[in-house]
Amino acid sequence: MKPSQFFNYLEFERRYSPHTLRAYRQDFTQFADYLTATYGDVSPKQATHFHIRSWVVQLMDGGTSARTVNRKLSTLKTYYRFLTKRGERTDDPMVKVRAPKVGKRLPATVKPTEIEHLLDRIVFPDDFAGRRDRLVISVLYQTGMRRSELANLRTADLDFLQRQVRVMGKRSKQRLIPFGTELAQELQRYILERDRQFPERPEPELLLVHNDGAPLGDGRIYRIVRKYLGMVTTADQRSPHVLRHSFATHLSDNGADLNAVKELLGHTNLSATQIYTHNSIDQLRRVYERAHPKAKED
Repeated sequence: MKPSQFFNYLEFERRYSPHTLRAYRQDFTQFADYLTATYGDVSPKQATHFHIRSWVVQLMDGGTSARTVNRKLSTLKTYYRFLTKRGERTDDPMVKVRAPKVGKRLPATVKPTEIEHLLDRIVFPDDFAGRRDRLVISVLYQTGMRRSELANLRTADLDFLQRQVRVMGKRSKQRLIPFGTELAQELQRYILERDRQFPERPEPELLLVHNDGAPLGDGRIYRIVRKYLGMVTTADQRSPHVLRHSFATHLSDNGADLNAVKELLGHTNLSATQIYTHNSIDQLRRVYERAHPKAKED
């Protein structure tokens, strides 16, 4: 069975996003190249737990983080499950492979004051591109959607009457996300200007367009976010996912029900959402000052 059949399965049956498919292809190719360079004619389909363990050792010795190694192992787990389900293998070598332990890491976020400063005080260019870039920041932060979800968002997905947006998430799972009046007005102004400047577009159903009317694309979205977050934070992580983390964290910090946050993010399991229940030291201090007798005395 050719690897292309595996990737067709991921794309058309599992409905993996283009971003996830790229990552899976890179991981799979890296493993295949390692097998060829180290063991000669051993292919991924023929590999045993011994070959996979030796690859993990090489990755760790080379400085690859445990978190990245686990992502690569996730690719192989999916691949070997695919082979066993289709009768191409009778065993799953991943059963005997232990993933390296990963320490708990809080999601990278920006502070509410930093977002407020960016949207209210940073001067975006007074042209179509500047207003579109501000909209990108606003939508990501105020809805928590993923970069790929925004890149594929259609104008028809916006319901201004109900003030909600229909998002197509992972595995083609749809969800509805509400948005406020201010964002609704910003979206409507953008759509009017977009239609006036680019009445003829290659993909007219898509919401976001480049300066020439072509689809914006998730790569451009990444660069927009990185550029503008760099104006309000010195943190290394300045990706669209930081705005998604910030959306969820700020909801949780202000008392939002965890199940509601889960639905807004499009998570399948609550465990994926529980990371946002962490509290900032400022919150803990306020709780302490309100509740502890000695703090009240002070």
